[in-house]
Amino acid sequence: MDGGRVTESPAENGPVLLSTLFAPHRPRPCVIVKADLLPAVSLVSVVGLLGVPLGWLWSRLAPPERVLVRDSGQLIPLQLESWHRFDDLAIYGLLGLSAGVVTAVAVWLLRERRGPVIMIAATLGALLAAWLGVALGTSFASSHYAISGTPVPNTVIAQAPRIETIWVILAQPLATALGYGLLAGWSGRDDLGRRLG
Repeated sequence: MDGGRVTESPAENGPVLLSTLFAPHRPRPCVIVKADLLPAVSLVSVVGLLGVPLGWLWSRLAPPERVLVRDSGQLIPLQLESWHRFDDLAIYGLLGLSAGVVTAVAVWLLRERRGPVIMIAATLGALLAAWLGVALGTSFASSHYAISGTPVPNTVIAQAPRIETIWVILAQPLATALGYGLLAGWSGRDDLGRRLG
């Protein structure tokens, strides 16, 4: 004791330091594939079903394009209405990004299944959901803005929103993979916290 302080001698710290240096090496956790295959297939189908509400929500949020019906039956967009074609695409892209992030967080909460197999399954499910959302969303929008009968010439009608490029389906799986990867990197544990003990 030196002035009320307790000092430790280097001899007391020596065995602790040597025991940590020469401790037996723990094996690194390996990827569990076989046990995760059935849950991964289930996850692909469950995440893929999210495309149905995603498509319905897009069909209600996307603005229609107002067009003028000419005598020849030709549809001419009103001024600035053609910009809604971009709005339709942007709305679906933002919905896909949001759904991808929510999917990544929800799948990450399945603690006992964390790993690359489940990440790939969630990404494939998000791709399926995005494709299903585009296909069903345009169908929902067409039925919502359906025109009954032949339009009268020189009248303005609302044309159903549409998605003109299929590339928008990449937003949701990319957000899912990126979100899950960021959560895995943030975890900092070799087993990603699979073992609860």
